[in-house]
Amino acid sequence: MGIDLRQVVAGILTLTMFVMLGQMIKRDHFDSLQDKLPGEAQDVQVGNANVIEKDGLVKLSKGSKGPWMKDSQELKPCWSRTTFDGIEQSRGYVTFSLTNGPEYHVSQMADAVIVARYLAAALVLPDIRGSRPGDERNFEDIYDVEKFMKSLDGVVKVVKQLPNEISIRDLAAVKVPNRVTEDHIVENVQPIFKSKGNIRLATYFPTVNMRKTTQKSSVDSVSCLGMFGTLELQPEVSEVVDSMIERLRTLSRKSDGLFIAVDLRVDVLENKNCHGSGTNVAKSCYNAQEIALFLRKVGFDTDTTIYLTQSKWDNSLSVLKDIFPKTCTKENIMPEEKKGKFLEFEGSELEKVIDFYICSKSDVFVPALSGLFYANVAGKRIALGKPQILVPADIPGTSATVTNYLSPYVAKKNHLAYSCFC
Repeated sequence: MGIDLRQVVAGILTLTMFVMLGQMIKRDHFDSLQDKLPGEAQDVQVGNANVIEKDGLVKLSKGSKGPWMKDSQELKPCWSRTTFDGIEQSRGYVTFSLTNGPEYHVSQMADAVIVARYLAAALVLPDIRGSRPGDERNFEDIYDVEKFMKSLDGVVKVVKQLPNEISIRDLAAVKVPNRVTEDHIVENVQPIFKSKGNIRLATYFPTVNMRKTTQKSSVDSVSCLGMFGTLELQPEVSEVVDSMIERLRTLSRKSDGLFIAVDLRVDVLENKNCHGSGTNVAKSCYNAQEIALFLRKVGFDTDTTIYLTQSKWDNSLSVLKDIFPKTCTKENIMPEEKKGKFLEFEGSELEKVIDFYICSKSDVFVPALSGLFYANVAGKRIALGKPQILVPADIPGTSATVTNYLSPYVAKKNHLAYSCFC
């Protein structure tokens, strides 16, 4: 009888898992998960799932294989059009580009809307630029133009392009920090705008902190609208995302159509700064083997369907597929006729958009990588009533429940989204 190498590998990994669980000595989540989750836990046995409820935060699905959580009610925006004063007559133009993927787009859009409204300037529809040379697109290639313009009606004047008499070379370049404040605009942007008349805006990111603050600002409602109420996918892109999600749900019949999305990209994992070192340094990412062991530890069945944000299959991911055979990348589940356009080259803006929205709509999201993608996917999931975000970590003992790994954005309700939705 021949030996199945995959079964041997799976057996070794299973043994490794128990060794690792016995050695787990600290908790090192991405963003201050060292603090205990609030509330007392009460264990209830339902079928083959261990159900944990903390302050009504989480309810796990009954009868499913694994600790699947139920969605909560979709939240409603706290902002209202009645809170916005009428816009003044336009006194110039603010131009900008959306860059580096949708996790940056939402923040760049919010800052541009805030600046344009404060300056009483017209906002020019942005183009979209990827991180690779040649990856340039029009706004309408990814997002719905009409819905975007309608969302800002009465808040900021939006034009599709600069007037012919204004040259791009005449625009003054201005940089603003993410989550720009009114004081920063007054001190650093308004004088240049008054002098030059038109500006080209760029947002930089001194941190990836998306936690809400207690300090209130007059631009809060505008920021919420810009971040959560302006960008919607154009129909073709939306249909591709929906078809891929439907395919994942079909693969997940044994778990009632539920699936996990994991943000795991090999190129980032290979970065030498990715993993922390030493006993006191928190890890910033987790590899395929660590994710596999983590998901098994919290109770997910090996039949669980997993979607990875990795563009194309890499041999280093086989260790995950050995334990969870239904592990997929985009090339496995995208409609064949769409691959030429949407997978034209690895890491394109279209690929990033697909990842962002699938991770936002999955039943469980696991960020194997820290950063802005995790932070802004979390914001969108909170708004959609999908708080099932599990952050890998090492917690002492082998009996930790799924709620021990809930993202602090959800467990502590400290994400910016909780300031924008009620």
